Amino acid sequence: MQAYRTSTKLKLGLIAAAVAIGVASLLFTQRLAGRLEAQDAAAVELWAEAIAFQGRAGLSAQGAAPWDELAAAVEASGRPAPERARLAAALDSLRDGPPSDGLDFVFSQIVEPQRFSVPAVVTDEATTTALLWRNVADDADHVALAREMDALHAPIPVEVSPGFVQLVHYGESPLARLIRLFPVVQLAVVALFIGVGYLGFSYVRRSEQSSLWVGMAREAAHQLGTPLSSMIGWIELLRLGDSVAPETVADELEQDVERLRRVADRFEKIGSTPDLTPTAVGEVLERVADYIRRRVPTSAPVAITVDVPPDLTAPLNGELFEWVVENLLKNALDALDGAPGPHRIAIAGRAEGGAVVVDVADTGKGMDRATARHVFRPGFSTKRRGWGLGLSLARRIVESYHGGTLAVHETAPGAGTTFRITLARRT
Repeated sequence: MQAYRTSTKLKLGLIAAAVAIGVASLLFTQRLAGRLEAQDAAAVELWAEAIAFQGRAGLSAQGAAPWDELAAAVEASGRPAPERARLAAALDSLRDGPPSDGLDFVFSQIVEPQRFSVPAVVTDEATTTALLWRNVADDADHVALAREMDALHAPIPVEVSPGFVQLVHYGESPLARLIRLFPVVQLAVVALFIGVGYLGFSYVRRSEQSSLWVGMAREAAHQLGTPLSSMIGWIELLRLGDSVAPETVADELEQDVERLRRVADRFEKIGSTPDLTPTAVGEVLERVADYIRRRVPTSAPVAITVDVPPDLTAPLNGELFEWVVENLLKNALDALDGAPGPHRIAIAGRAEGGAVVVDVADTGKGMDRATARHVFRPGFSTKRRGWGLGLSLARRIVESYHGGTLAVHETAPGAGTTFRITLARRT
């Protein structure tokens, strides 16, 4: 149940993180689009000013006659001389018109080339006739397009001459439109990525769970198979009659039954919180080593040694810790297969600060770094018929139930392997 709750919280956390990233991205993009829109509006206003400037400049191109008539009218108005002089200076300024270099700049840098990419349409004041357009198709309905643009931005009025007003309508530039669409595309890509990642994660998890269940079933069959085979053998001896003493058979059957009880006890403790009691580490290690020694084939002798101080103790669950050491020894025996002799497995324990350190070293084939990194993964095995559960289960027992660590301490191809268990001396 706890694992289910943790998995649910993890999924909800990932979804919340994805939503937060999406909202932050959307807000940032909208802010960026707003700034770009302000720049586009400033460019359109500059273009509108250029149009107005062009219109005012056109007044000065109507010839000298109107200006001479105005000057004569001012002179004949009978106004005081200082006022007539001021009005005459103003008329002279208007007669000269805007500086030609400024007019040339407006036409060469703003009006003639398309210095901005914002679609814009210039119409009369009633928006009935299109007079000029930029960045829109020539064959488009410019009046209808101008009215559509008014839904996005208010038109800019431009007084090109006294009493004659034109309206500049403008829309969104292609870049601003892309920036506004970007969050939608981004969120779609993020959603697709999360979906693919979730499906991949679910597939891997189901595969690991399947491997774990298959491995547990095979491990249970393996654990039960040894004592059951022994019991079948003793039963056959009993059927043969007087070839063996009944007391011996009874003792051996009792040991096999005890072994079955311990196997059942081990599997019962998986998934629950076991009790830890101060235990002599050396006694546990020697008991497991003796069990393995009796099952090593005589055709391939292996020296299994245990070097642990008799007073070395640690909080342990005896049944589960024996299972850990048994898995490590079986893994060491497998590593000896094909390696040059003499074959040796050394178990050494010592106190190191506030911890108990147990090393299980073999003289087997060793591993490369890639194999050492994956050796504790459920389902990973270098053996053709292995199910990759023993070391994974051993690490879980050490770390989850005993609060210690189990790792590959030393290994190299052809140089053997040393597994190290580190346990706290006190709980």
